[in-house]
Amino acid sequence: MDNSRDRIVITGVGLVSPIGNSLKEFRKNLLEGKSGIRRISKRLMGEVFAGVCEFDELKYQNKKYRKKGTRSGSIGIFCANEAIADSKVDFKNIDRSRAGVYVGITDHGAVEMEEELFAIREYNDDTSYWSHHFGPKIIANNPGGEIALNLGITGPHYTIGAACAAGNIGLIHGVQMLRLNEVDFALAGGVSEAPCSTGYFACFKNQNALAHHSDPARACRPFDVDRNGIVISEGGCLFTLERLSDAVKRGAKIYAEVVGYGINTDATDHVAPNSTRQSECMSMALNRAGINPQDIDLINTHATSTPLGDETESISINKIFGDCETVCITNTKSFIGHAMGAAGALELAGELLTYEDDLIHHTLNLENLDPECAMRNIVKNAPIEHTNVDYILNNAFGMLGINSTVIVKRYEY
Repeated sequence: MDNSRDRIVITGVGLVSPIGNSLKEFRKNLLEGKSGIRRISKRLMGEVFAGVCEFDELKYQNKKYRKKGTRSGSIGIFCANEAIADSKVDFKNIDRSRAGVYVGITDHGAVEMEEELFAIREYNDDTSYWSHHFGPKIIANNPGGEIALNLGITGPHYTIGAACAAGNIGLIHGVQMLRLNEVDFALAGGVSEAPCSTGYFACFKNQNALAHHSDPARACRPFDVDRNGIVISEGGCLFTLERLSDAVKRGAKIYAEVVGYGINTDATDHVAPNSTRQSECMSMALNRAGINPQDIDLINTHATSTPLGDETESISINKIFGDCETVCITNTKSFIGHAMGAAGALELAGELLTYEDDLIHHTLNLENLDPECAMRNIVKNAPIEHTNVDYILNNAFGMLGINSTVIVKRYEY
């Protein structure tokens, strides 16, 4: 029986990150240990650390449309077009009514609201100066709608609010819609414009959860005993997803097959994570993939460099993988900070080329492992060679207890 129509593969990657705007550049800087964290000046906050992206916002849209749109929308448009180019699909001849856009976000509208409030200060808070573009900028289906508009996609577009699990969940939703035969081609992942918001920095600082260090490059240090908070970052990553049968038919390059996923909810606290629910989420993904914990070769952790968050995830991983001697564990936020809604997708993308270069990138700034975060085979100090990575598990967890896990597999031609 041919089940290739139910097998979903990644055929293109488009991304924007603090350390590169292509998968090749992103991967190179991960392997070379380059940090993307720097000091920026933030309104009302002064100097803060952030991961900021630099890319050509006008490469795929003109100034008129950029003015109507948002920063997260421009990130999404760039990533979507780059993913399509990378996939080498004949997009001009794709049935746009059978293409879908599934973009995860942490939130949307806070940046635009702040900008308008500060802008009308110059006019004694006269609301007649409030931008008439405000409505479409803050609605929940932006930036997915901006991507669909830019590409002329007339199939479904969803912007999925799932906190910091959103990048994974955007990908998962694209997989589900392909399997349901709702679409034939999907753009799926996540985006974030978080550093544009003063509110994010103020919120995390007032929770004592904003990272501080004398050196920006060393501020984000997951699992390290001296970690003290997150670094807020922006970015985006969208994948082109296709059924295996369609990808093989057109001779597409296949980065990986999406074989398992899990989504669940803690239902215990607004912010504090729940290790039991996280473990259950990983188990759900393993069950859906039809594999055992021992089959996983690499885990990319969600760990944000907060004391409680890192410890909780370590407990949940050890519960499932504690007896697995060969699984390797790493973290990408140590390089780029926490890209919020983009995090899950970006961090998964950073691991995909493991299938080509046989290397696992290390966790940056892990100098003194916290005993409460002790796990087997955490890759630190430098990348390691690994020629037999088949299954990669990627975690992404968020506020209000939303958890997600994605498992991808090496595709054998």
